[in-house]
Amino acid sequence: MSPSPTSARKLLATSDLHVTYEENRQLVEDLRPDGPDDWLIVAGDVGEKVADVDRTLSLLAQRFHTVLWSPGNHELWTTKDDPVQARGEERYRLLVELCRSIGVLTPEDPYPVWEGAGEPLTVAPLFTLYDYTFRPEGTHDRDSALAAAHAAGVVCTDEYFLHADPYPTRDAWCEARIAETERRLAEVRGRTVLINHYPLVREPTRVLHYPEFALWCGTERTADWHLRFDAAAMVYGHLHIPRTTRHDGVRFDEVSLGYPREWRPRGTTAVKLVDVLREGDQR
Repeated sequence: MSPSPTSARKLLATSDLHVTYEENRQLVEDLRPDGPDDWLIVAGDVGEKVADVDRTLSLLAQRFHTVLWSPGNHELWTTKDDPVQARGEERYRLLVELCRSIGVLTPEDPYPVWEGAGEPLTVAPLFTLYDYTFRPEGTHDRDSALAAAHAAGVVCTDEYFLHADPYPTRDAWCEARIAETERRLAEVRGRTVLINHYPLVREPTRVLHYPEFALWCGTERTADWHLRFDAAAMVYGHLHIPRTTRHDGVRFDEVSLGYPREWRPRGTTAVKLVDVLREGDQR
C-alpha cells in the first residue's frame, strides 16, 4: 500500500483509557486509525498494572503509524495486585523501556517532527507531575492546602500509591522533571505540540466539582510553556472532562475517555479520537 498524502494524515489523541474496566478494554479493542499513516497520542492513564499498559500500547502500536505516550498518575501507582512492584523513578524508567521495546515514543526519546500539510511541528510528550501549587482558595502553602483537602474528604489516591522514590516527595520529583523538561524544550526550534497528562495552565481545573482536587492536577511553573515554546496545540487528560478551551490563543484539548460511569451518560459508544491539528492550526 502506498503512503497516504501528508495532507490526509492525522495527529490523533486520547487519554485516560483506564483499561482496568472491561467496558473500556472493549472500546480500546475496537479502536482503529482513520488511515495507515495516522499518529496517536496517548496522554496517560492507560491503566495501573504494567501488563495492562504493555498489552494496550502494544495493540495501538500495531495499528497506528506512530504512538506517543506521556505517563499519567495511574501508570505510576504501585498497587499490591500488580506483580511489578517497582516504585517511583524506577517504575517510570521501567515503563519507558517497555514502550521503547514496542516502538512507542516517550518523554525520554527524541521529540519527533510532524510533517503535515503546514509547517513542521515538534511533537513533545512531557512528564511533569504536580507540586501542590493549584491550591484551594484561602490556603497559602502546601500544608494548608493538603489540610483543606483532607478536611473536605477530597484526597487523590496518589497519596497512597504514587511513590516518589528516590525523591523525598512528589513535589521534589516534579521540580526535577520541570528542570529537565525545560532544558529539552529550550533546544527545540519552531512550533510545537505539547503533550502532558496534566494541563499546563490552571484554568481548566476551575470547573472541577471538587476544587480541592486541583492540587493533584499540575503546577504553576508550566503556566507560560504554551507561549515560551510556541505551541500550536496542547493535549492533556486527567480531569475526565473532555473539552476544548483556548488560553492566550492556543487550543488546549482535554482528550480523556474516563470511567464507564462518566462516559455512559454521554452516550459514548467508541473512544473519541481528537484531531489535534484540525481547523488549520498548522501555519
